[in-house]
Amino acid sequence: MKYSIIVPVYNRPDEVDELLESLCSQTLKDFEVVIVEDGSQKPCKDVCDKYANILDLHYYNKENSGPGQSRNYGVERAQGDYVIILDSDVVLPNGYLEAVNSKLQASNFSVQSFGGPDATHPSFTPIQKAISYSMTSFFTTGGIRGGKKKLDKFYPRSFNMGIRRDIYQELGGFTKMRFGEDIDFSYRIVEAGYQPQLFPEAWVWHKRRTDFRKFFRQVYNSGIARINLEKRHPGTLKLVHLLPTVFTLGVIGLLLLFGLGASLYGYGEWLDTYGLRPEDNMHQGVGMVFCVLGLLPLLFYSSILCIDSSIKNKSLWVGLLSIPAAFTQLMGYGLGFIESWWKRCILKQDEFTAFEKNFYK
Repeated sequence: MKYSIIVPVYNRPDEVDELLESLCSQTLKDFEVVIVEDGSQKPCKDVCDKYANILDLHYYNKENSGPGQSRNYGVERAQGDYVIILDSDVVLPNGYLEAVNSKLQASNFSVQSFGGPDATHPSFTPIQKAISYSMTSFFTTGGIRGGKKKLDKFYPRSFNMGIRRDIYQELGGFTKMRFGEDIDFSYRIVEAGYQPQLFPEAWVWHKRRTDFRKFFRQVYNSGIARINLEKRHPGTLKLVHLLPTVFTLGVIGLLLLFGLGASLYGYGEWLDTYGLRPEDNMHQGVGMVFCVLGLLPLLFYSSILCIDSSIKNKSLWVGLLSIPAAFTQLMGYGLGFIESWWKRCILKQDEFTAFEKNFYK
């Protein structure tokens, strides 16, 4: 057996159903599926039972320990030469495993680790499409995530990651990090002298989050993880990782400027109403200038997002939703980054103490 597909699950039986259904349609059949239930209150055992006679499927239920430790649990019980790590919110096109196998065959199976990009499916909701746009667009942080064919270094993510099982075991798998654990693992793969490869043809449909509240929490935690990753792997924090934080501070500054302008304008109107210094009242003019300076950059950026997303998704509604999606993604990440920087770099708290309430209850 060449491939073991490892999927940690937490309260997402419907997603597992879609994923397993897509695995039934794979043109390459030499694989097993290992589902690891991570202490869910909504288990997917019944869903897995539906596919037990169709797939080489193994279901395990364990106490909650986070996605990384659940993947390790699954790999310990896997039989394949390569393990493929997937998130439960992905769906595979029919030729996914065929594309992986073709790439590995072409290298005579010398590739130690690999990963692929993600895409949106036509059946995704408008919010899911908008969130996907915000995570992949050139106008947000799409260039940070990878997906380009020409990359100096490629760091696979857990929604679509493969590695030889013996190397996985050699490196000890994922750490106890609750967020950013996949990037940490990718860093350790590279630091051990292996070079993960991007397989552009081995892409997945990735649903990500279904509403902006859940999306905000996800990207907020990703911002927290970036500082933790720098602490674990000094020198990995790049200038581009600071862009969401700069964007966040910029938006806050522009909104404060607009608020100041609105206050000055209102104060000027109050002076005019009561006939106080009407001959040299400059408050309204200055206030209007501040309001324009505060709003114009935000409106310009929002227009770019809307137009670009509307064209790419062929939907004005998705384009409009892409505006709050992009602001949620950038500012959520930026605020998480700022909190983590304050706790880890200023207060000097360690990773587990600083975020015990968030992750390590």
